[in-house]
Amino acid sequence: MTSVTEFLLNRSSQPRLTAPAPDRATLEKAFACAARAPDHALLRPWRYLVIEGEGLEQLGNLFASTCPNNADESEIEKLRRAPLRAPMIVVGIVSPSEHPKVPEVEQLLSAGTGMSFLELALQEAGFGVMWRTGPIAYHPAVREGLGLSEHESIIGFLYTGTVAMEKPRVPRPDVHEFVSDWPPERP
Repeated sequence: MTSVTEFLLNRSSQPRLTAPAPDRATLEKAFACAARAPDHALLRPWRYLVIEGEGLEQLGNLFASTCPNNADESEIEKLRRAPLRAPMIVVGIVSPSEHPKVPEVEQLLSAGTGMSFLELALQEAGFGVMWRTGPIAYHPAVREGLGLSEHESIIGFLYTGTVAMEKPRVPRPDVHEFVSDWPPERP
């Protein structure tokens, strides 16, 4: 196996992150990796927002603003504190275009692959990452607050920073559980 394969087999999400976050040179290289995602017709159907420092508090306030008026104060506070779980968050955004040969789903897959490449590049640089979504990623107030256009969607919040504490390894399924041959062999 190559070093890339070994790296992929050992990849894991890290929920406990602390400062420092990736520096600008590391981020630039990681975004260059993200731009290597397969991209039919070179549409570049992605963009990213980097949020750190005071921006994390503003993002927390934006998250908290999505709570209904009758929400419990602890629920509001949980959303307000959520972005503070890492020193940096990269918001992945799919920004599809109309194209006669490239359906929107292919553009979404391209943007998701770019986000995954970004995640892997940051991990290879020694940082921990956690890709988060949940209902907050699809809330209209969050989309609007982050300045997304009507045709854009959030594909994830990539929390990143220095790993504070390694999490235990997660068991992975056996390949035979999700791979089969087609057409199936006849008995």
